[in-house]
Amino acid sequence: MRFHLIDRIETFTPREHITARKVTSVDETYWQDTGSGPAMPFGLALEALCQSATWLIMLSTEHRQRAALLAVGEATAHRAVRPGEVLRMRATIESMTEEAALLDGTVTAGGEDVLSASGILCALIDAERLDDPADTRRMAHQLQGGGPVG
Repeated sequence: MRFHLIDRIETFTPREHITARKVTSVDETYWQDTGSGPAMPFGLALEALCQSATWLIMLSTEHRQRAALLAVGEATAHRAVRPGEVLRMRATIESMTEEAALLDGTVTAGGEDVLSASGILCALIDAERLDDPADTRRMAHQLQGGGPVG
């Protein structure tokens, strides 16, 4: 099963940072009952941040490279994510070579931090090994507000 946890890329500066969003819905299948209502699993909030980081790498390399997660130095949950909240992920490249990237980031909802992570280490691999380049470009176009591509 594959989760697409990015609805829109709001801003990005190549090789620097990206801001992306995810509008959550009660109809999604991943909510966990916490006893005080449904909440998004911590791992999926972290995955949303990592997907944002992957898009930053792909856009920064004109879709030639993709980030493959190797390790997360530290990740902290600050509060639960509830259905209907809009998540904003911000990932920042701390360093990047042809082989690897190190990133930090946060996930916020309603102006509050819900997750922070540092030391996100990714190997950079040939993007064509994982996805069709035309599909990736089409999705990037849509996520940046370009609408469907024919």
